[in-house]
Amino acid sequence: MKSSRSAPLTGIRALAALAVCLTHAAFWTGRYTDDLEGRFFARFEIGVAIFFVLSGFLLFRPWVRGLRQAQPAGHTQSAGRAQVSGDAVLPSTSRYAWHRFRRVVPAYWITVIAVYLIFLVREDPGQTGHGWGSFLRNMTFTQVYGFGHLRTGLSQMWSMAAEMAFYVVLPLLAWPIAVLVCKRRWRPDLLLVSLGVLALISPVWTIAVHGMPDADPTARLWPPAFASWFVGGMALAVLVELVRRWDWRVSVPIAVVAFLVSAGAFAGGPTIIPDEAGQTIVKHFLYLVVALGLIGPLAVGLGSDDAPDPWRRLLGSRPVVWFGEISYEFFLVHVIVLEFVMGWLDYPIFTGSTALAFLTTVAVATPIAWLLHLLVATPDARARARFWARDRNSRIGAASDASVG
Repeated sequence: MKSSRSAPLTGIRALAALAVCLTHAAFWTGRYTDDLEGRFFARFEIGVAIFFVLSGFLLFRPWVRGLRQAQPAGHTQSAGRAQVSGDAVLPSTSRYAWHRFRRVVPAYWITVIAVYLIFLVREDPGQTGHGWGSFLRNMTFTQVYGFGHLRTGLSQMWSMAAEMAFYVVLPLLAWPIAVLVCKRRWRPDLLLVSLGVLALISPVWTIAVHGMPDADPTARLWPPAFASWFVGGMALAVLVELVRRWDWRVSVPIAVVAFLVSAGAFAGGPTIIPDEAGQTIVKHFLYLVVALGLIGPLAVGLGSDDAPDPWRRLLGSRPVVWFGEISYEFFLVHVIVLEFVMGWLDYPIFTGSTALAFLTTVAVATPIAWLLHLLVATPDARARARFWARDRNSRIGAASDASVG
């Protein structure tokens, strides 16, 4: 039987988390200049797109598998005197909601509270995110809806607002597609068409908010701006049921080229949301190509007994999978750690060595993230985050629970 878990899909979360850390280190050390080098460092924000696509894939996959296992329309199987319905067995929404809350919220709340406590005794160089109102905004994933609520040490959490919004709306999108459009049957054509329509949310939203001078300045960071990345992951969950082979020797180089191309000026300056709508759409499309190019070869044939290729072996290696297991917690703490690292290295803001700031942040944030993971994770997740594997199966079967970050 094919497994629903894959060590390489856990491992790629490590790649995404380190990319986000690198781009933040580059920003803090003054590398976000509007030239080829500056845009190159800024584009390591691609880690966010990888997280979003991975979330879309992992969370929509149970819906796809439920439809895939349904009997064709008009067909029933005899089971003694009973008739077994051909309708798909769709995921439990309540179970899904509890698992999402359990995986995401406790570690997030601890981090937010810790950062606010730190700045009770440490001078805060930022001008936003102060007061009880902003604290509650950060605790409820609503800090991006209106200017002035992003807090020093928590600025990366804008992406968690998008993640949480996707978690909430996923059943609201998946149920009508599976039940009303596909009639609880396996209809990949209708699935892909429906997802193609949903993917238009992002470019339409981008054009709308860029074309409205009076639009809220934070609207470019609201979840609809990034919907295409989540939907791309959902489409990947359908494609892996149709494609027998996804050659990493083609896919990964295409992803690398798309990443390098994204550093061009036509994809905007060193910022997550460029000033022009066209630049934003181009950049987000290139990021989607990168994420699909890296994740696709890991997702196709998930759980098969085929010998792993070099890409799978790299991301499925023990140290990479271990870091992938704590990648969410690393994402949560790395910015506040970077705040301290800049002081320890005596780097005034926008100065210093990007490499040293990055490596020091990774070295300090990793054990903190590991301890946070051990504090809040389930027993199974804690076991997977050990430095060692108890047996071969615990290493190969590392969880790729829904990506967060």
